[in-house]
Parts: sequence; structure tokens; C-alpha cells
Amino acid sequence: MRRANRTISARLVGLGLVTALLLAAMPGVAVAKPHDGKPHSKPGLTPIVLFPAYHFTRLRVSVHHQKADPNCPFNGSFEDWYPNAQPSQTISQVCQDEMLTLRYSAKPHKPMRLRFRNQHGVKVSIIDYGKTTSSPFYEPMYAALATAGYTRDKDIRVAGYDARLTPDMGHFLKRTKTLIERTYRENGNRPVHLVGHSNGPIYAEYLLTHTSRAWKHKYIHGFTPIAGNFPGQGGIWFLLFTGLNVADFTLPTTVENATSSARMYLSAPSTFISAADPAIFGDQETVLADASTGRSYTPQDYAAILADAGLAWATPIADKYVGYLHMSKPSSFPGVDVYAEKGSGIETLVGIGLPDLTTGQLLGPDATYFFRDGDINQEDITNDAVSAWSAMPCFHFSLTDNPGVDHFSLPGDPALLARLIAEANAPRSNC
Repeated sequence: MRRANRTISARLVGLGLVTALLLAAMPGVAVAKPHDGKPHSKPGLTPIVLFPAYHFTRLRVSVHHQKADPNCPFNGSFEDWYPNAQPSQTISQVCQDEMLTLRYSAKPHKPMRLRFRNQHGVKVSIIDYGKTTSSPFYEPMYAALATAGYTRDKDIRVAGYDARLTPDMGHFLKRTKTLIERTYRENGNRPVHLVGHSNGPIYAEYLLTHTSRAWKHKYIHGFTPIAGNFPGQGGIWFLLFTGLNVADFTLPTTVENATSSARMYLSAPSTFISAADPAIFGDQETVLADASTGRSYTPQDYAAILADAGLAWATPIADKYVGYLHMSKPSSFPGVDVYAEKGSGIETLVGIGLPDLTTGQLLGPDATYFFRDGDINQEDITNDAVSAWSAMPCFHFSLTDNPGVDHFSLPGDPALLARLIAEANAPRSNC
């Protein structure tokens, strides 16, 4: 890893977002058959269920007599998602952060998944669950699928989730199984092809490793993870100190906002499931450097980061969720055909040097940044980790590189979408 001092704009994480993507006409596709050789009850395309990226699901936050902050409105509502071009005009960003900061119970007798609650008076729900309107960022994908004969909200559906929570929370598994089973029935009893982008594949992989072989045999055609963040990424750690505004993926510009945002990420268990897994990363990259002590931290030092920052209370959460998917072990094998995609060849931020480890910092013009090769959002270590699945018996596995295509452009890349449609409509492996 090389180290560089440079000025970077506040759009550190959102850098390189391309939303006006050109779509090419998709080639004809073959109709899939189940691996028992029997035809489906009706001809047609293989249904697709999409698992969106981190905070790419539209959430409605309803506030009724909230008790989190007396300086914030007691009642009201706002939406939380990227890219939200019309954020609330009545509830400030700081108050939104405070409403979305989870309450944590440290009682050791409670299973970790039950230790988190919304603030009193705050309710969070998914807008248009299952529909393409629940995740507008993927409009280029929906349009390409429609060109190939797909129909929105019929054989294109979206398994959104509350990005603060890990997939063992919030009834994710039950809700998603119900959506997939309904999609299967309403499309001629055809098995469903799962597609995930960024953090979305984490949730899809959890589903596939927490359902039976018989259930997958009946309902799942295959899985296309697009830049799956399975073992996490180094850049997550600095969010505990700088924060990040979801609406436009920019860093806060005031200490108050940086503090409220950083605290929100610290309270979310998904922060830790998204952080670099020491079993995969080891000490291969620097994720934080503390100028006040001269100490640098790698992914294997995550406990020291929390202790040195005075955040040791969060260590049990990190111990539970950092490396949660065990990507280097057979327990991570999804047990279905996998057609993975990644980007590469782009300088990617993985760590930051800070004056110290206090929460709520603004980056100055002389900040230090650490980079690796990657897709602008996730480094090569993250994107290559899925190769462990090549050891999966019987089922197909492939990993296709898309050099120069950034993380946020991948889901709308015409060549990738052409592969997705063809692979989703190819016969399954006979396992």
C-alpha cells in the first residue's frame, strides 16, 4: 500500500458515481429449465430479485413524540436513502442522525441480534417493499431488463432492508423468503435468480446459508453478486470518526453533524459487518493512523481502535459481526450457481490519518489518505475474497473482472447486464 498526502473533496465515498448510463439492447435469452429437466408450468424469463447496496433502500422514518433530543421536532417524518435529492426541510441532518441512532443494551444474557432498538417514538419502514421504486438507483438495470422482456414488479423485484441492521435482525430472513416464494409462484413456478450489489450480497449470502438445500433447489436459480462486500472494507473504520451523510454520500461539514453521523454509524451493527475481516485482510493495509500517538492500525487491530478511542463498549458488537460471513470457510458457500462480478484498476481509499481518535472530526487540507487498487469504493482484497467459493463442490462459480468500471457504475454496465440476463436464463447446474 502506498501513502499519499493530498486534498480530496468531501465526496470521498461517492467519488465516481455515474448515474446517467447508456444502455445497449440486450441479446435474446434462452428460457431456463429446472435441473430435473422438466419444463416450467409457463414459458418465460427467470425472475430476478435484487438486493440493493448500503442505504440504497428507501426508508421512511416516522417520528411521534420522540425522546432522543428535546431540541429536535417531536413529530414528523423523513426519508433516508441514497440518492435522496429532496431531503427533509423540517428535520435537520443532525436530528435525522439522532433519530436513526440505535439504542444498545449491553446485557450479556441477550443475544446480540436482540440488543438493538430504535429510539423511543421512532419507527422505520421500507417504502414500496418488493417494488423497483424502493431502490431508484438501479434504474439503468431495470431499464435493461425491461428491454430484454422483463416486467417491473412482476419478474423484477427488490429485497430491500434497513441498512443499519445486520441480516439476522429486523425479520429480514422471513420477509425475504416470503418475497422470493411469492415471486416464484407468480412467475409460473420458476426458480428466482438473486442479484446483489455492494452490501446487498451480504444479505443474499445470509439468506442462502440459512435456508435448506431443498428450499434452494425449489426456489433459487443462481446468484450474481456485483462487487459483493462479503469480508468488509477498510474504509468503514474512519466513518466512526468523520461520519457520512447518506442522502448524497458526502462527508459532514460541521463538527455537530460529524459527531451525530459518527455516533449513528457506531450504533449500527451493520457498520461492523461491513468492516474489513482480519481473517481475510490481516495487516495488509492501514485503515487508520493517529497523529497524536504515531500509531497506525490495520484490520487486525480493530479491538485496539475501539479501546484507544474510548469506545470499548462496542467491542462485543465488533467481535460478533466483524468477519461474520467467514468468507475463507466452506460455511460461506451459498450452495447455488454463482456468477460474481467485480471492478478493478481504480485508486481506492482504504484508510485515513486523523489528528486523534475523537468522534466528530472534519478532514483538513493536509489530511493523510491510504489507497489500494480497487473499484473506487472497495479494495482488491474485498472484491477478490469471493474466489473462495471456487472450491464449492458441483455448483458453477465464476468471477468476471471489469477493469476500469467503478463500483457504482457496475450495476448499469451494458456488458455486465448482458451477462446477467444470459446467465440468469441458462440451465442450472445439476447438483
